[in-house]
Amino acid sequence: MTHPVARLAATIEARRGADPKTSWTAQLLAKGPETCARKFGEEAVEAVIEAVRGDRERLTSEAADVVYHLLVMLAARGVAWGDVERELERREGVSGVEEKAGR
Repeated sequence: MTHPVARLAATIEARRGADPKTSWTAQLLAKGPETCARKFGEEAVEAVIEAVRGDRERLTSEAADVVYHLLVMLAARGVAWGDVERELERREGVSGVEEKAGR
């Protein structure tokens, strides 16, 4: 079974050519990578606010928005979710301190 994030990434890619009047994803992608990045940033800030407030339900909802907008931003720049997965796999088993030192 495909992971929900991979399915969402595929849906976003499929909506790339959709009518922006009927698809929020198509609207965002049509506005370009800068708009997609700005929207991702807005959603990330909203998630941080809910994390500070401690409302688990709202944080869960905002986190889902963050994931969606991250995927849209990646798609806008031609970065596939599979690329991110491969990078995560490359980092697996490496300590964060070690990984940062290697940059």
